[in-house]
Amino acid sequence: MKVVLHIKEEVNETEFMEIIGKLDYVEVMMQVKDQKTSQFISDLESFSNIREYENEKKQLKSAKIY
Repeated sequence: MKVVLHIKEEVNETEFMEIIGKLDYVEVMMQVKDQKTSQFISDLESFSNIREYENEKKQLKSAKIY
């Protein structure tokens, strides 16, 4: 399983990474601190959702306009 997290405060980032690093069943594959790279990864996830929808592997929610 892969999980993408956004840590809101840099102060807690170091503490969080220390805790995660102690878990033998978790591998930190990449840390992204650059905003442009972070946005690119989010965009890739969106395209992945669309691809899964087109292959009928995922249902998407309709957008609601209020």
